Amino acid sequence: MMLLLISLAGHAQNAVQARKVLDKTARLVGRKGGASADFAITSSKYGNQSGTLAIKGTKFHAKTNQANVWFNGKTQWSYMKKTNEVNVSTPNEAKQMSMNPLKFISMYKNGYNLGMTTTGGNYKVHLTATNQRRSVPEMYITVKKNYEPIEVRMRQGKTWTTIAISNFQAKNLDDKVFEFNSKDFPTAEVVDLR
Repeated sequence: MMLLLISLAGHAQNAVQARKVLDKTARLVGRKGGASADFAITSSKYGNQSGTLAIKGTKFHAKTNQANVWFNGKTQWSYMKKTNEVNVSTPNEAKQMSMNPLKFISMYKNGYNLGMTTTGGNYKVHLTATNQRRSVPEMYITVKKNYEPIEVRMRQGKTWTTIAISNFQAKNLDDKVFEFNSKDFPTAEVVDLR
């Protein structure tokens, strides 16, 4: 019985520590002015992509060789270079996560059990959804000791996606960065999927 109590207390303490790490990371990533980073996605579902990301609160703008994606907190515009087409949508949590590897800054706060290990001088936080039907039921977030995120691994169904994050910079960004401007793509066909 004593071992069980010690084990439960240790697990609860670990979850508290994991939340503290993610809270500090969320404050850094979600700073009021914004931030930017480079990313590389490896996924059998989404393929391999790399690019840059700007983020400010729930807003983001991702650029890759194949596409530009803007999200203003509600609406997402996805410009596909190959087809010169812009798809307008209202994405779910998993879709947002696939284009915004820093989406975890708000996701972890509700509906996830947390655990943490320290590997190679970094924190590795394991999130498991309390509802396994959630679009992202499991996730690992690796964070440097200075609370900069360096990797997000998430599971959707049986498929794992790994997102490496580098060159993270806190910087002030204008809200216009997160809105599609049709003047910049005058010949693009706009398809509203909402």
